[in-house]
Amino acid sequence: MKLRRALSISAATAALLPVAVAAAPASQAAPAAELPKCSDLDTGVYHNTLVGRSFGIPKSIALGTQWTTYTATLTNASTKELKSFELSAKLGSYVYNEGERDLSPYGDLQYWDTSQRAWKTLRQADGKARGTIPAPKTLKPRESVHAQLRFRVGKDLPLDHAYDAFTGLTGSFVDRYRDTDCTADVDEVGGFYPRKG
Repeated sequence: MKLRRALSISAATAALLPVAVAAAPASQAAPAAELPKCSDLDTGVYHNTLVGRSFGIPKSIALGTQWTTYTATLTNASTKELKSFELSAKLGSYVYNEGERDLSPYGDLQYWDTSQRAWKTLRQADGKARGTIPAPKTLKPRESVHAQLRFRVGKDLPLDHAYDAFTGLTGSFVDRYRDTDCTADVDEVGGFYPRKG
């Protein structure tokens, strides 16, 4: 009798699960791309939960065909699991004044694909050296993601102004801030200056 009652309760609970998922708030089901940025909801400094480190990015690089290899890491320093986690890498430069250009289209950026044991090029449709890297969809507390990357900047980069260049990783995830679901981005980048070889 007790076993039959326990089975009936289990069956009833299982039957309710799809209803509970369907009744979840729309914000939980919304894709990360449709959510606001957490930094836009803040009037001060948004506290990031990812801590980054990078090794091997020199202060300056010579223009040309030689690759510079480096390693970057992002670690979940919070006590919560990060959801909808995405990892991307980029190569570029900050543009401060009119007439300055981003060096990204003049550079190449690759990541080491451990599953295929090969370097993979990151390039967007607009020609910029950046893109998404395979990573887990969630990041548990104290869990880290590592990426081995390499970059170079071509000799055709005009050196008619100084470039405040950078390369590194960005971790993106869905967070909750001020009772609103939002997306957070954390960069771990190293700066360098390009020079003639």
